[in-house]
Amino acid sequence: MSITAFGLIILAGLIHAGWNIAAKRAGGDARFAFFTSILNMIVWAPLGWWLGRDVVPQWGAAEWGIVSLSGLLHVLYYVVLLRGYRKADLTVVYPLARGTGPLLSSMVAITFLGESLSTLGAFGIAGVVGGVFLIAGGPGLLRAAKDPAARTQLHKGMSYGVLTGVFIAGYTVVDGYAVKIMLLSPILVDYMGNLVRIVLLSPVALRKREELGVLWKAQWKYALLVAVVSPIAYVLVLYAMQNAPMSHVAPAREVSMLFAALIGGHLLKEGDRTARIAGAVLIALGVTALGLG
Repeated sequence: MSITAFGLIILAGLIHAGWNIAAKRAGGDARFAFFTSILNMIVWAPLGWWLGRDVVPQWGAAEWGIVSLSGLLHVLYYVVLLRGYRKADLTVVYPLARGTGPLLSSMVAITFLGESLSTLGAFGIAGVVGGVFLIAGGPGLLRAAKDPAARTQLHKGMSYGVLTGVFIAGYTVVDGYAVKIMLLSPILVDYMGNLVRIVLLSPVALRKREELGVLWKAQWKYALLVAVVSPIAYVLVLYAMQNAPMSHVAPAREVSMLFAALIGGHLLKEGDRTARIAGAVLIALGVTALGLG
């Protein structure tokens, strides 16, 4: 992995952790996802128009098909993630989502896209997954919580985390194919995919107009923050994916767990700090191995 790609991933990880903490604090649902998509469209419209004015009119069925599929997978990912945040701790949902996603997407890239993985890279993936496991609760995930209510919440967090990870793997492979094989602009893939997300979310968001206004007043600041910074994080990852194997980039993205574990755990008062720090160190070692391997 090149230094440029590695640097892009580190920066993207910091931004990604930040907007996930904001989304957790917003406590929103599909309507929050709708708010962020609308604001995303408005904030980034000048750049989207500038880059797409000559390119997008030339897109055919293949380009629109891949962008539409990307938009659908991102909607499913975001809605499931937000629901998981409402039902369980961020320090359970987020690590499991981020751990499952890159593991699956790396397997797909190696199996179907012809990518190879060195021994050091394989150890790197193992380090990332192991660190995610520790941050999510470590051995405690394998034991039933003593309190039935806590056990139920833990199981919900695990379920939503893994399901979110499946959708992360899905959009990672689709978007990676778009920018690596079809050579589409990462910025346009994200921006035009966001327009698809607006179309898909509109029927749900506009169903109860009176509630939408109340939620907007309570959540617009969080939605604006997510709309401004989340595209930056993901576009950086897509650019990294153009210059490095997907099987390396996808796990390396989990450097965001370093920041989510340390910052989010402190702000949200969740999880065991010792296990969280140990997991963060393991992720750091795994990401470094991926960069070298």
